[in-house]
Amino acid sequence: MAIKASDVADLRAKTGIGMMECKKALTEANGDVDEAIKILREKGLAVAAKKSSRIAAEGTVDILVDESTNKAAMIEVNIETDFAAKNEVFKKFVRDLLAIILKNEPKTLEELNALPFSADMNVEAAVKDKIFTIGENINIRRFTVVENVGSTYIHGGGTIGVIVKLAGNVGSDAVKAAAKNVALQIAAMNPSYLDRDSVPADVIASEKEIIVTAIKNDEANAKKPENIIDKMATGKLNKFFSQNCLLLQEYVKDESLTVGGYLKNVSAEVGEPVEVAGFVRYEKGEGIEKKEEDFAEEIAKLTQK
Repeated sequence: MAIKASDVADLRAKTGIGMMECKKALTEANGDVDEAIKILREKGLAVAAKKSSRIAAEGTVDILVDESTNKAAMIEVNIETDFAAKNEVFKKFVRDLLAIILKNEPKTLEELNALPFSADMNVEAAVKDKIFTIGENINIRRFTVVENVGSTYIHGGGTIGVIVKLAGNVGSDAVKAAAKNVALQIAAMNPSYLDRDSVPADVIASEKEIIVTAIKNDEANAKKPENIIDKMATGKLNKFFSQNCLLLQEYVKDESLTVGGYLKNVSAEVGEPVEVAGFVRYEKGEGIEKKEEDFAEEIAKLTQK
C-alpha cells in the first residue's frame, strides 16, 4: 500500500527516528502506526545490541535539585561523540532519568534499569530505544542522591558536576554562598577526601611507602638515618594531605587560607557552624579509555585502498 508522507512525518514526531526508517516500518506494517512503532522498537533492540560494544566516553554530567526536600540527584550518562551529547533528545533523556532517580532513589544501576521510564517501557528499554533513535551507544555510568544539599555546580556544560552536602542549616544566603564557593573549589582542585580522617589507612600506608622509597633512592639521602628519613616522609605526607583533602587545601579565592579556615571565618560571620559533611564530584569520561581513531586508515578501508 502507498504510505502517505504525513503518516511518515507523524511517526517520526512520535518516535524521533529518521524518515526513511519510519517509512520502511510503516510499509512493513501496512500503514498500521502502532505496529510500525513495535517494529521500530524491535529493530532498536537489535541495533542497541550491536552498538553496545562501542566505546562511549563522551556524554554529560547533570544535576537535578528538589527544592522542597533539599535533595539532589547527579548522573553521568556516556555517549560516543560530543556532537551527539549536545543533541536535545539526548539531553532531555538525561533530565528524564534524573527525575526518575530523584523520585525513586534507586541504590544500584540494576534497580534504576528496572524502574518505569514511561507507560510502556522501563529504563533499560528506554536506553536501548535511545541508542536506536540517536544512532550511538549510550551508557548510564553512575548516579547518586544527596540530602541536605548546600550547593551544586555544573562546569563546562556538563563536563564536571559537584554536589556539596552540609552538616547543619542551609537556610541563609551567606551559608549558600559559602557552599557555592566550596563547590567551585572542588570542581577546580579535585580533592579526593574531605579531611585527613577521611583518608583510608591503607592509602596513607601506601603513599608513605612510595615517599620513603623515593627518598632512599635519592643518593643525597641514601646515608641518612631512618629517623631523619621518617621525618622527611612525614613532611611529604602532610603535603599529600594538603593537596588531596578538601578542608586542608589552599582556598583558591584566598591563598592565605585553607578551605577549613575559610569555613571557620564564615561560621564566625553568620554566628553558626558552617560545616561540609561530604561532597560528590563527577568528571565526564574520567577513567574511560577513549578509542584513538586513525582517520587515514579509516579512509583507506572505505576506499578499499
